[in-house]
Amino acid sequence: MKLFRTVLLLLALALLAACAGKPARDAVPASTLVAPQATEQVVGNTDVVPAEAAQDAATATPTDATQNGVTASDDTAPTGAEDDFAALYGGPAPGSENADGSSTTAMTYDPWEKYNRGVHRFNNAVDRGVARPLATAYVNVVPQFARTGVSNFFSNLRSPLTMVNQLLQGHADDAWDTLGRFLMNSTFGIGGLFDPASKAMVPKRSEDFGQTLGTWGWRRSRYVELPFFGPRTVRDVFGLAGDIPLSPMRQIEMDKVRIGLQGLQLVDMRAQLMAVDSLRDTAVDEYALTRDAWLQRRNYQIEKDLRHGGKRDDDDQTTIPVDAMPMPNWGD
Repeated sequence: MKLFRTVLLLLALALLAACAGKPARDAVPASTLVAPQATEQVVGNTDVVPAEAAQDAATATPTDATQNGVTASDDTAPTGAEDDFAALYGGPAPGSENADGSSTTAMTYDPWEKYNRGVHRFNNAVDRGVARPLATAYVNVVPQFARTGVSNFFSNLRSPLTMVNQLLQGHADDAWDTLGRFLMNSTFGIGGLFDPASKAMVPKRSEDFGQTLGTWGWRRSRYVELPFFGPRTVRDVFGLAGDIPLSPMRQIEMDKVRIGLQGLQLVDMRAQLMAVDSLRDTAVDEYALTRDAWLQRRNYQIEKDLRHGGKRDDDDQTTIPVDAMPMPNWGD
């Protein structure tokens, strides 16, 4: 009798185990993932992920996850599209990382903000009272082709400075391109007024000693705004000392000629910035907008120099060059 009851109990346990292991009819498959309950702020989210999508997510390989943005490989180089994004929006390419795995996007380092805001107010007063009216009159009076010639002339004058810094950064091929541009524009371009080098597809770039110091290892530097010179970092302030001896305009001994050319260069640079005046005027915090945009662009330039992978033209001058301001001839 006890043996019979034991056999019945074992059969019942086996039957229950078989029923528990078999999925119920019309039940959701076990591989289906249930999404968290949607909050009031999220509209249109479904509670249950389709079985096919859940199965694909469950069987996705690490490569698929990386392509979908779930994970990022540490040794994946930025693509051309990422470089274009960084060039347009002012910052390092998305996904680019340092050797230690940290992101290359530099945090805003502005411990002197109180002082910088005071200098920024002064620079804005000078800009609105003097520089902007002069630039507006310059655009209204001087025809477009003449303004283009002036911009080409001063861009060509920066070529020796760019070439030397490219050599200091170890980019001999870029320096060779810059030398070719300078010789071609200085001769066939009539002193740089015209730009035949661009028609010949010779890349155009702009480098200074501040960027060179960045590629040498001085990556993080506090933000500082200088009277008249505008946005800088401490690194770029020291970079001025390296740029002064290489400035062709600084070699002009006649003060009237030198100061006249410097004034024309400042007006030309200010005219090129008129497109962003409306954005600056309507900004809630114009100082923060200027600082962050300038730092992002500057960091991108240094990151691009370190990668040395792009061959696109890049002649955006983010700082007022040293030869555009009346400075003492320290070498005399």
